[in-house]
Amino acid sequence: MNTVRSFGFLAKKILLLSLITCWGISGHAQEQRPNILFVISDDQSFPHASAYGSEFVDTPAFDRVAGEGILFMNGFVASPGCSPSRAAILTGRYPWQNEAAGTHASSFSEKYTVLPDLLEEAGYTVGYTGKGWGPGDWEAGGRERNPAGPAFQDEELTPPHDYIRDTDYAGNFRVFLEQRPQESPFYFWLGTSEPHRAYEEGIGRAAGKKLEDVEVPDYLPDTPEVRGDLLDYAVEIEWFDRHLGEALALLKERGELENTMIIVTSDNGMPFPRAKANLYEDGIHVPLAIRWGEHVAGGRVVEDLVSLIDIMPTVLEAAGVEHRGEYVMTGKSLMNILTSSEEGIVDPSRLAVYSGRERHSSSRWNHLGYPQRSLRTHQYLYIRNFAPQRWPAGSPRRIEDGQLTPMHSGYHDIDAAPALEVMTEQADDPYFNRYLHLAVGRRPAEELYNIKKDPACINNLALDPEYEELTQSFRERLRGVLNKTGDPRVAGDGDVWESYPRLRGPMREFPAPEWVLPVKED
Repeated sequence: MNTVRSFGFLAKKILLLSLITCWGISGHAQEQRPNILFVISDDQSFPHASAYGSEFVDTPAFDRVAGEGILFMNGFVASPGCSPSRAAILTGRYPWQNEAAGTHASSFSEKYTVLPDLLEEAGYTVGYTGKGWGPGDWEAGGRERNPAGPAFQDEELTPPHDYIRDTDYAGNFRVFLEQRPQESPFYFWLGTSEPHRAYEEGIGRAAGKKLEDVEVPDYLPDTPEVRGDLLDYAVEIEWFDRHLGEALALLKERGELENTMIIVTSDNGMPFPRAKANLYEDGIHVPLAIRWGEHVAGGRVVEDLVSLIDIMPTVLEAAGVEHRGEYVMTGKSLMNILTSSEEGIVDPSRLAVYSGRERHSSSRWNHLGYPQRSLRTHQYLYIRNFAPQRWPAGSPRRIEDGQLTPMHSGYHDIDAAPALEVMTEQADDPYFNRYLHLAVGRRPAEELYNIKKDPACINNLALDPEYEELTQSFRERLRGVLNKTGDPRVAGDGDVWESYPRLRGPMREFPAPEWVLPVKED
């Protein structure tokens, strides 16, 4: 997009809005409306930031936001995949409330109100750089631009490593600030494509990082290959953090740091087996820090359960902007937490967060998804698998040129990675087979984990008779929320999810599973 031309249009719109009473804005908010900088990485799990104590990741910019604002210990995405998670952030609604936008790489209907549009209508200048909403086809939903706003992508740089995007994210933010009308508050989405795969292998060790500093999750084999893969992932997190730091410096130089609400987070968990595209802890638990000058007492650590669908109502309340009222937000504003001076549990009414997923990639026969919903409390994670007969990471084999590919070649819900290869290439070894089974093996209809004792989600308590009553209570509680929020999976229309087309990414062929084949008579 031509950024100068796009700002010409925006300037006219802002001038018109300045001549009339801004709809939906209180007088107080008009006088002191904050700028909003939303900074989002691509595939980063909690606790992979140095503010959380991670020893193999160094994130000084994130640590600064957390130290001068609030470090959230329990931030969760509404979906463990990029596009449904981002759509949930932009609408303040659960993925199962957003139709095709609630699955991966489909469309995003224009009927769903998104945060940048509301702010723009209220006089904000809006824009984004890097990765906004996606992957998917927003034009197929009737939209004229990416739901994240007008694109600012012209500034480029020479990446330090292979597979790092050449977009100068902070440079594009600078262009946005320079072209924005000064009388207008702004909303800007800075979305990096890092630490999404692929990675240049060995960049972690080349940067001086040590294998022994890595914290290997209990669901991955502890090998040099896996440790090295995690170090490479850490380097890309640090690239994201560098651009965050440059964005903070730009705000300070312009005297706008203190009146800017800065929100830093990620769209889903890390691109490793049993993390991204899974409702386990490392798929949905993400970093989150918020800074807003004197409006937010800094240096606090908050343990409230927070969903990223809470971001939209928080920003709207801070800006004094009302929702249109159609396709209303499900999220709950965080303003009572931000304006408090307390730490720990600030709002005891936040008892649980909810997440879900449908299709992630083309990984099964007929492009079927793997439908899941989850409920996370402070102590437990409950997962409902609606199609346990399906393979959670994809069918073990696909079809190419009419022939079945080798075993373990079809797990396309897991990004290609050394951490996956080390397991599939040594699948006959009992040590590696255990981890492979955790990543790709079929799962029961219900799972329950004590996160305090088992953050890796290994010991399924739903299979333990001693936890039958607790499992039933979570089952009923989750179903109640899904019913209240209109989830087709519990309303008798679950197959609608299989009707939404996959509009981005490869389409693969898989053999028909045994549960759809006709029964042979003797």
